This record gives sequence, structure tokens and C-alpha cells, in this order.
Amino acid sequence: MRIEIDHPVMPGLRMECADGGRLVLLQGNRPVLFARQRASYHGVHYARTGTYVSPLAPLRAATARAFADFAPPGSEAWTDRWTAHAEAELREAAEGPLHEGDWHLGPMTPGWFVDSHWARLLPHDTDRGHLTWFGYGDPAEDARDLLPLRALSAPDAPRVKAYRRQYREGLLPPVLLWWISGLNCPVVLDGHDRLVAALAEGGRPSELLLSRAVDAAYVAMCSERPLREYEERMAALEPGPFAQVKAGAASRHLAAALRAVERAAEITRAWPLAGGVAAWERSAAAHVPGWRPPPLP
Repeated sequence: MRIEIDHPVMPGLRMECADGGRLVLLQGNRPVLFARQRASYHGVHYARTGTYVSPLAPLRAATARAFADFAPPGSEAWTDRWTAHAEAELREAAEGPLHEGDWHLGPMTPGWFVDSHWARLLPHDTDRGHLTWFGYGDPAEDARDLLPLRALSAPDAPRVKAYRRQYREGLLPPVLLWWISGLNCPVVLDGHDRLVAALAEGGRPSELLLSRAVDAAYVAMCSERPLREYEERMAALEPGPFAQVKAGAASRHLAAALRAVERAAEITRAWPLAGGVAAWERSAAAHVPGWRPPPLP
């Protein structure tokens, strides 16, 4: 789903930045996450403040059941219904991430997550840590594809237990994620307990990803190569019993390539932090005392 937003210019949930790879995620005036990119650009150090609040209203069990009655869970119609629900909630959120421009909201594209990384989320989720981007000699547990914005609940917490029951019944609503390019990973906007529930049941949740949409010029430029390759494949087809099968495969390959281009995530906007480096350092010392990410050389 493509979303067009004409206001606000600056959202309630936003990334601000200062020199030296310093980032801070603000919700209103509250810092909820500090981060500093590594000098080698192989990862990012982060520290959560424990003040994040989902911008979406809490989900009721009756809503999950109503959506499951509307369409089979996991189906395209069921996913579209939850996507529309998330869009409506985000548009009304005073402290959400939407700002003027075009956005994408919809299911994760295949291959976004490494399957083995899901198992690391529960045991290695910490308020202060490091995410590796390419794994150059970093600890294996730092290779994660998702960053929760608050501490994950215990698998036996009452709310999680209720969601675990929904997961077993096939009713569990999707987890809402937001792609932040400065972190090179999505963060959990809404559904921390649903995430835990699915993982505790030995599975993984359905996900919806919010990201800024690339513009038409980018789509046109990146579509040229797959279109040319498709034309070359079709021109090279020889008549025979398998020609129709090969043509169908080429068409599906083209459709997937064009869909990936159109769904590409644009760079996340970050606003300059008032006061720059000095303000970032003061705020980090006040909100995450003792956190000392390695300095740049």
C-alpha cells in the first residue's frame, strides 16, 4: 500500500542526528533510543531509554477475531485488512513517524530476514548493545535483523500468554515495523508482546513494514535493466513444447523484479539535532548514564 502524507513536516516520532554518526530517536521531546554508527560502517551501537510508547491504540482480542472472520489469517485479504487498520492508526498518531511525503506500508518482502537471526531476538535483546551489519569478526549474537524499541516481555507474562493463545489459534495480528536506514534495520513500532508470543511458540509473527517510498525517477531508472533482460529472454525463446512455460517463468521473474524496485525503501529522513554533538553527548549522559559507545578514530 502506498500512502501519501501532506502533514506534518516534522513528526512526533523522528530521528535526529549530529556529526560522528550520532543518532537519537525522539518521541515528542523524549529520547527513546540513542545510537552511534561504527567508524567502519559495519554496525551500530545503541542504547534504549525505556520510555518508548507504541503510537497505536492497544489491540482488542475481539478485533483479531473479527479480522479472522473477515478473511483467513495469513491470506492477502486478511493482510490488507490489517494494513488498512495500521494506516488509519498511524495517520491519527500524534507521536508516530509519518511526515509529509510518500510511504509504503505492507508485508515484508521475501528474504528480508535471515531465518537463523530470529532465534537470537529473545535471548540477546538488551537495552544497550550492538547490531552488526556484515558480521566482520563480531559476536554471532550481534547479527540481528530487528531492533525492539523497548525491552521484550518475558514469555510467561500475562499479556504475552494471551497472545500465545492467539498464535496457536491462528489469530495473532501482524507486528508493525519501521525501516530506519541509519540503523540499517527495522525497529518494532507496535507489537512487542506479539513478537515475543510468536517466538515463544517456536514460530515467527506476520509483519507489516513501514518505510519511505522511493520516487518515480528511481523506479524508472532501476526498472530499465530487468525490462531489458526480460525482452532479451523473450527474444531468445525458441518454438517448442516448453516455450510457454519458459515465457511464464520469465514474466513472473520480471514481475518480482519490478515489485522489488517499486517497494524499495527510501533513506529515512533525520533532522539536525539542535546543539549538535555537545547536545547529543549531554542528553545521552542524562538518559543512558554510563553508556560509552567506542569513539571514532
